[in-house]
Amino acid sequence: MPGMHTVQQGEHMSGIAQQYGFSDYNTIWNDPNNAALQAQRQNPNVLNPGDQVYIPDKTAGSYSGATDQQHKFTSAVKPLTLQVTLQQMYYEPIANKSCQLTVGLDQWNVTSDGNGLVQHSISKTATDATVTVNDTITVEGASVPWQIELDFKIGSLDPIDQQSGQVARLANLGYYRGSLDTVDATELESAVEEFQCDNGLDLDGICGPATQAKLKDVYGC
Repeated sequence: MPGMHTVQQGEHMSGIAQQYGFSDYNTIWNDPNNAALQAQRQNPNVLNPGDQVYIPDKTAGSYSGATDQQHKFTSAVKPLTLQVTLQQMYYEPIANKSCQLTVGLDQWNVTSDGNGLVQHSISKTATDATVTVNDTITVEGASVPWQIELDFKIGSLDPIDQQSGQVARLANLGYYRGSLDTVDATELESAVEEFQCDNGLDLDGICGPATQAKLKDVYGC
């Protein structure tokens, strides 16, 4: 039966669709009853805890075929792709580096592209990921292996119109250095001003509509 689903922290539309037995999240996302949610959030992977998602009835499909013959049917299941952009200070990409991507019990050897992008298909129920970047540094003329681990919470990025979403993006971009659990108002204002300065915005320390739009653009979502 159709009904409403209340979004919890860490949920995204692909995972919600799988939970209710839909192979393609667009069946839910594009339902007319979710038009207001779609207009508000725009990105099906960036939902806010408490959002209401309408879950429609599943409909049975029918296919014709000749009798007394074998027929092969392929399910059009769309994968969920994790995308992580690795950057140093001032948006300089960590490009063409050997990395390991770990999601649950799965691990893959991947290489960041010229823009620092690492991407791979993952389980729709995955909640955590780790990217390990392998590199070398020069110490007293000698090449020494260097490694850094970056942990991620999949689906836990809140929308840009939420303070939690603004803080998370500013922190991941290196601007906000305070606590993520209890937001430091002074640190947040300083982070917003620094971001505004770097991106040609008016310096007021307030993450208003113009700053939100630019932050969303720079961050990628």
